[in-house]
Amino acid sequence: MTSGAGAEPGTTGGHGTLRGIALKIVSVAVFVGMQTCIKAAGDVPAGQIVFFRSFFAIFPIIAFLALKGHLATAFVTKRPFNHVARGVVGVGAMGLGFFALTRLPLPEAITLNYAQPLLVVVFSSVFLGETIRVYRWSAVAVGLIGVLIISWPELTLLNSDEALDDQEVLGVMAALVAAAISAVAMLLVRNLVQTEKTATIVLWFSSTASVLSLLTLPFGWQSLTPAQAALLIMAGFCGGLGQILMTSAYRHAEASVVAPFEYTSMILGVVVGYFVFGDVTSLSTLVGGLIVIAAGIFIIWRERQLGLERKRTRKATLPQG
Repeated sequence: MTSGAGAEPGTTGGHGTLRGIALKIVSVAVFVGMQTCIKAAGDVPAGQIVFFRSFFAIFPIIAFLALKGHLATAFVTKRPFNHVARGVVGVGAMGLGFFALTRLPLPEAITLNYAQPLLVVVFSSVFLGETIRVYRWSAVAVGLIGVLIISWPELTLLNSDEALDDQEVLGVMAALVAAAISAVAMLLVRNLVQTEKTATIVLWFSSTASVLSLLTLPFGWQSLTPAQAALLIMAGFCGGLGQILMTSAYRHAEASVVAPFEYTSMILGVVVGYFVFGDVTSLSTLVGGLIVIAAGIFIIWRERQLGLERKRTRKATLPQG
């Protein structure tokens, strides 16, 4: 849902950490606002939503970069094909995610997206050959059980004749495929952040996604009411603003401190879903969501421990003067 580019390192400290956490929580609220706008716009084709979300996100990002004096070099890259590849994969994930969002209760759509960090661990092992030890594999297994609990009420309908006509079944399937594709997109971003600035990754993605989404124009874009257009434009602005806030959060505090606050989106999703859309969160979503969150936080903690271990190893092997 919210994933974007990694952030360049910034200063951390007591106040910086609190500021980072606050910015992360605000960014999560803004992204939930984006999802709320998209859901409130009704049954709009996914490609059309991707266009509004990507194109109108560019404006707050450009304004922010201009303010910081970084606009002139933001688009400069030696790896355009890598950015386009990330864009193609990201657009697929975004389109399926928005399709799911328009067909599922808001809390369920948000919670199923939590499968993404679990799948990043799996794909890191499969595609990048990273060594994943038993602790993280165990957390991934537990987290995927949580995903299964959330999805089970819909997945049990797959044996019935009505399955392909049931919009929630299609929504769950789309959300799970979106999480898998999004995990691949995150691997591409992890590769890009080694040489590219955050601003470059974000702008290239938004621009690529805007162009690619226009290719869906012949496949059923619809006329929008003024209210729908306003909601989708607002979703785009929220997407861009959320990206800026999220990046700033990671500049002020370590990722392992900030990342767990991503899961506040479940609380916001439950509240907004109930008061705005009348969605009553099912017990399976709550139980499964808590299991997935616990697994995700454990993985974040374990990544931090491994990072500290690697730092200690590097220091121990430095040549002595």
